[in-house]
Amino acid sequence: MTEILLIRHGETDWNVEKRLQGHHDIDLNREGMRQAAALGVALLNEPLDAIFSSDLKRALGTAQGIAIPRGLSIQLDQGLRERCFGCLEGLIHPEIKARFPDDYAAWQRRDIDARYPPGEFHAETLREFSTRAIDTITALAQGHRKIAVVTHGGVLDSVYRRAKNMGYEHPRDFDVLNASINRVTWDGTNFHILTWADVAHLSHAALDESDNIA
Repeated sequence: MTEILLIRHGETDWNVEKRLQGHHDIDLNREGMRQAAALGVALLNEPLDAIFSSDLKRALGTAQGIAIPRGLSIQLDQGLRERCFGCLEGLIHPEIKARFPDDYAAWQRRDIDARYPPGEFHAETLREFSTRAIDTITALAQGHRKIAVVTHGGVLDSVYRRAKNMGYEHPRDFDVLNASINRVTWDGTNFHILTWADVAHLSHAALDESDNIA
């Protein structure tokens, strides 16, 4: 049994603007850096065998907030990246709806096999992405008792749905929050959720305390 601390990256300016990030390599904003430091405070005494992170800057910067105070290294894995949305990346919802109405409709109905036109990167279908995300996390869990995995909202969505046996056509009715701690276990077959969307460490008091170690 492996416990996984599944952590979404901290805030970016594109998060604030509600701009689709995907594989675009957007860094943390000031608030995101404070959130990463707060994670470091909250998890400082948590026994961890390893820290894994997506190689995108917003995830790596968040993982550094956890790893540096502990003196641990970060193991990067591209399999932990967000889904690639092709030509939709870099746009906000109204822009996507206006410029790519059919693709926007497929995105909103969570069409698992829809592939958007390529942009800077080649788009993944939701089926391809979710398979990649789950396969990556289950492989990383092997041989560990407790790990931290810093990743993206779509990956958290995939794990939650797998744990709840929830289809992708079902609207998201659960939180996927920046810099949240989501505790799950992997028993070799299934995920089990212990706690979800914990952001208590992001209170103003915790953020102020983290300034001392940022």
